[in-house]
Amino acid sequence: MPTAVSVVTALTPQGPVGVTVGSFTSVSLEPPLVVFYGGLRSASVSAVVSAGAFCVNVLAEDQESVCAAFAARREDRFESASWEPGSGGAPRLLGALAWIECAVESSFPAGDHTAVVGRVRSLSAAEGSALPLVFCRGRLGRLHSAAFRDVGIRHFDWWSG
Repeated sequence: MPTAVSVVTALTPQGPVGVTVGSFTSVSLEPPLVVFYGGLRSASVSAVVSAGAFCVNVLAEDQESVCAAFAARREDRFESASWEPGSGGAPRLLGALAWIECAVESSFPAGDHTAVVGRVRSLSAAEGSALPLVFCRGRLGRLHSAAFRDVGIRHFDWWSG
């Protein structure tokens, strides 16, 4: 299933941390809750949980390099992306399509991943008509605004990445 690519960020006493997440979804409207999944032994996910607050940054279609930087195992992830503190303090990546700022509600092991549940504190979107960067079947892609046939869905333009 195609999904928008997101980077989860948090601010720790050691500085900002962030990680590209492959699965992020809304799980409740009342209270507003979201969940993302990260590697069970991921130091970045542990740091996000310890920080107590995070921001889900939904990437725009031109942010492939940001996706790659935050997916890599390296210390200089924030050198590829400009950011500003959000209302809750967690980094908001500039150029993203949307920002969902959350307080950590809970976290728990989920197979070979850690599930992190966040209570939504604020939601905002960028101005303009940019489209999201999407991931499907192991590849990055772009949505086209043209409707696909008569079913009203958008189709994908894939490239190897």
